Amino acid sequence: MQKQKPLTNRATIIDVARLSGFSASTVSIVLNEAPLSRYVAAGTKEHIRAVATKLGYRPDAFARSLRSRRTHTIGIMVSDISDPFCTLILQGIEKALYKTSYLPIIMIAHNQRKQFERHIEMMLERRVEGLIVVANWLFGGFDVLTDIEKNQIPTVGVGRDLTARRVRSLQVDNEAGGYAAARHLYELGHREILVLRGPSELADSERRWQGVQCFAAEAGLRLASRRVAQLAPAIEPTSGFAEGFRLTSKMIERGIDFTAILAFDDLTALGAIRALRQAGRQVPESCSVIGFDDVPLAAVSTPGLTTIRQPMEQMGRLAAEWVLDSLSAPKLTETPSDPATLHLLPPELIVRESTAPPCSRTASK
Repeated sequence: MQKQKPLTNRATIIDVARLSGFSASTVSIVLNEAPLSRYVAAGTKEHIRAVATKLGYRPDAFARSLRSRRTHTIGIMVSDISDPFCTLILQGIEKALYKTSYLPIIMIAHNQRKQFERHIEMMLERRVEGLIVVANWLFGGFDVLTDIEKNQIPTVGVGRDLTARRVRSLQVDNEAGGYAAARHLYELGHREILVLRGPSELADSERRWQGVQCFAAEAGLRLASRRVAQLAPAIEPTSGFAEGFRLTSKMIERGIDFTAILAFDDLTALGAIRALRQAGRQVPESCSVIGFDDVPLAAVSTPGLTTIRQPMEQMGRLAAEWVLDSLSAPKLTETPSDPATLHLLPPELIVRESTAPPCSRTASK
């Protein structure tokens, strides 16, 4: 019976050894940069590497992982890849891992609990060495620690405070962001401000509202209850746009006076701008609008949207660096791990064309 030919012509260590004239063990030591390679002459190393390059040799990562019992993979769980918030964080993670030997494995939960849990199981089966959970505003009460903690996998949550589940977390300082948004509108001269709060079940919404109220108290700004509305519970990442449109249209129909809108996020702000236009009100001539997040759409909308920027790419980069630092730290099996901490990053006011001083009337407190 004729022996079946291999399905690939991929160069092996045996091929490099044959062409270089050195033993397979020496070639393996050099190409895998094993500790014994320090005893191999520099000229020999250079020759072996040159032959390997000529043959197009690539190390077998799978075989190497079997020998070392390490996979050099980082699991990344994304709530929803269509959410621009998650996409920008992913960019930061990828840039941080690109310089390393770690391969990211990205899985998407589509905001579904069962899918999230199944993906966690699959990552554990593939022995990922670290995990980053990118959680958008639809992220539910998923238990991410049941199996992860047993396997002692370094885990970081981005975008949501997961410290209650003993996961180290980082997010923007939402209270400071709400404060900055209110101050910007106030300093422009706005006193009749419509506030579109986020869904009641979302902690970020409450913190941003606390920041708005804090500034109002300091400035003596009255926030009339008739000018405060709340988004309905979110069902998808784009829900904010529809809610911003609905709530703003409702305020206009009711004859509520306002010269500015402080929106929960950028999509809510863009929905509000559409409602204003349909009502014949120009932005910012008759109404200023400010958002939160600084997703890509904010810069390319007409007019450009003034917003509070979350440093999303930086958040992704920091999350990856934290996981890498944990993996490189000495293993202290008898010492309990550090308690989960929450790291808040400062927001940044980005001023574009959607905000301006009120020109139709003199604002009054």
